[in-house]
Parts: sequence; C-alpha cells; structure tokens
Amino acid sequence: MKLLSLVFAAPALGYHLNNLTTYANCRAEPTTTSAVVKQYKTGDEFDITCQVGGQRVFDYGIWDKTSDNCYLTDYYVDTPVSGNYFTKNCNYQGDVPGPVVDDYRLKGQCDGVDPYNYYNCECVSFVAQRINERMGIYFHNRYKGNHWGDAYQWIEAAHNSSVKVDTTPKKGSIAQHHRSKLGHVAWVKQVFYQQKRVMIEQYNVIPKNYSKEIVPWDHFDYYIHLTDKY
Repeated sequence: MKLLSLVFAAPALGYHLNNLTTYANCRAEPTTTSAVVKQYKTGDEFDITCQVGGQRVFDYGIWDKTSDNCYLTDYYVDTPVSGNYFTKNCNYQGDVPGPVVDDYRLKGQCDGVDPYNYYNCECVSFVAQRINERMGIYFHNRYKGNHWGDAYQWIEAAHNSSVKVDTTPKKGSIAQHHRSKLGHVAWVKQVFYQQKRVMIEQYNVIPKNYSKEIVPWDHFDYYIHLTDKY
C-alpha cells in the first residue's frame, strides 16, 4: 500500500506500472480522451518529471508526467504516495499569493467537473486550482478525508482536518462567508492591516467569470490557513 506524505521527493528513474494492469496509455493531456502518445507495458521503466491534477480515474485525480512528455494516471503507476503529490505539481508556481491574474484553466468550459471534483467555473473550483498550483498542495473535495464540498461546508471541513481557521486574513489564505445558500470562497492576494481591508480574487460572483475586489475584512466570516494547524 502506498504511504501518504507531504514531502516532495526528487523525480527519479525507475518507475513502473503497478500490478493493476499490464499496459497503460500515456496521453497528451491528463484525460482519458486525449491522444495516446506512448503505451507502457509491464516491466517498462520510465521517469516521472512532475504530477498534476486531471480527470479522475477510479477516484484517483493525480496524473504523472513522464520524460516522454505524456501523462499516465497515477492509478496504474507504482509511485510511493497515494492521495497526494510525491513530487512537484507540473503547474506549481511556488509563489504565494502570486500575481493578480485570471489564470483559471477552465474558463469558458463551464460544463463538467474539474480535476478536484468540483463543478467548473464555481468559486470552489477556482480556489482549488490556486491551492494546487500556487501552494503545491493536492487539494480536492475530499482533502484529508473530509468533505470540502460547497463553500459553506469548508469551515467544518477545516476544523475536522485540523486546519487553522480564524477571522484574520493573510496572503494566500482562503476567505469564506456563508451568507448565501452555498456560501463563497476567495483567494486572498493582499492584506491592508491599518485599513482592515483585503484584496481578494474570486470566481462566479460575476456569473461564471473571474473578478477581484478590495473589501473590509469582515466582508468574510472566516479565513482558512491551509499551511497552519491548530
């Protein structure tokens, strides 16, 4: 059984398919419908250069990018970690909170479900992408075994996951309110401490679109700090 870890190992040669299959298609994109670039068979050895969230295969959302510049679902690969990245995210920017930009990868593709098991173009999908790509955390709607579903559920999920929640924002925290039926989450870009205001980036306040704004701290009920624990 694979072990869960948050430590990123250096990519290395010597990965193989696991015993769940005798061959697997390595694809141009991390989906089962994209073009097949190469096929690996039992005993083939390959390098994994990075990992990324993609189409879920048997509830596995991670895909491994190989040195052949194609993607294998991690479900079929004998990697050392299950349910998390063991090496860097292919899109990891290493920059928190990062630039103010509409970098949502599914804009204009609002039908369907994203790699993190959220509906496309929703606020939760946008924030999940930010967490994965800017923080390097494999976040999804069952993160740490709890249900991070609609935005109003994120506070309870954070408490159940021993993730810090308070009313003080910081760069790279997740702003949350539950004034509406489903609630809302947003990415904190900047904090203005003297004015007690915060710059946030978000999706779906303007329906199915990106927006940014500066609002008072208490516009949001809570701030979730994924890298902090109680």
